[in-house]
Amino acid sequence: MNEIVRFDKVVKSFGSAQVLRGVSFSVERGQVVALIGRSGSGKTTALRCINGLETVQDGELHVCGREMHRNNVDLHALRKEVGIVFQSYNLFPHMTVLQNVTLGPRKVKAMARAQADELGMRMLEKVGLGERAGYYPEQLSGGQQQRAAIARSLAMEPELMLFDEVTSALDPELTGEVLKVIAGLAADGMTMVLVTHEMEFARSVADRIVFMHQGVVWETGGRDLLDNATTPELQQFVGNGL
Repeated sequence: MNEIVRFDKVVKSFGSAQVLRGVSFSVERGQVVALIGRSGSGKTTALRCINGLETVQDGELHVCGREMHRNNVDLHALRKEVGIVFQSYNLFPHMTVLQNVTLGPRKVKAMARAQADELGMRMLEKVGLGERAGYYPEQLSGGQQQRAAIARSLAMEPELMLFDEVTSALDPELTGEVLKVIAGLAADGMTMVLVTHEMEFARSVADRIVFMHQGVVWETGGRDLLDNATTPELQQFVGNGL
């Protein structure tokens, strides 16, 4: 195993508000790392830094061999290797599900339509949406739309997948659909970083759990961390079921 992501004392502020205050943790290739913590703890900002959606102001951040703390990072190349799925699905409503999934490979990788369609269908089958390829987003449930968004990211064949609270807008039944897909990716060895409030899911899927509090990594450990919290802050967080 080798590091695919490494935070080393990373600092990030928005105006006078310091959101990341010296964050350090790493992600090994093939690992699933869950970032947990209360709202405002910095976990989503950390995730966005990995994909270059936010810039690092101090410290070092290495992603897929790239130094994200430098000013000369090729973000176009990075995003071929790092996929991200957000809370909102961001599917194009005027395109079919298959067209949404194949847009990246065709436009970014200049893949021929037939090859892109074949790849897109494989990704839709992987997330259980092969029969919905010709549907439009409005014809899908929220869970199906989120699974289509995952297929769209997978179609870029990334080295690393990022998930930002992807089930927060879904009801429990649809949440289960999406988490099953992510669990399947974990079983296939996909490297993933998840920002999640689903503690049982983190416990069952994550190789490593990182508890963020007040902009720092407060506590970190294996999947048994939630049962063996050593700080009052994590004990309270887990005890409140947040």
